Amino acid sequence: QVHLVESGGGLVQAGGSLTLSCVASGIDLGAHHMGWYRQAPGKQRELVAFISSGKVTNYASSVRGRFTISRDNAKNTGYLNMNSLESDDTATYYCNAAVPGDVTNYWGQGTLVTVSS
Repeated sequence: QVHLVESGGGLVQAGGSLTLSCVASGIDLGAHHMGWYRQAPGKQRELVAFISSGKVTNYASSVRGRFTISRDNAKNTGYLNMNSLESDDTATYYCNAAVPGDVTNYWGQGTLVTVSS
């Protein structure tokens, strides 16, 4: 059974930093594409950052230069390092792992990030 468990969310002041973690079990996270998504109240879920199984990264324009996605294959864990947080970054953040070339993908339960201005 596959589980993705996010952690690291919380309340932070604008300009602060947080690092989110996504621990995977039941899959080899390194063999999957991984994405961090977020969903703010009343808004659609959006892709924030992506890292391919080959460690190619891509970012939404709204977070490029402030957020960094990474993965530690030995720990089967993905990370999202978030700096210079803004109130617009307030959302529930979700980890997703996708099988390359397949529609199979997995979601975590989400972790809430609240940025106070």
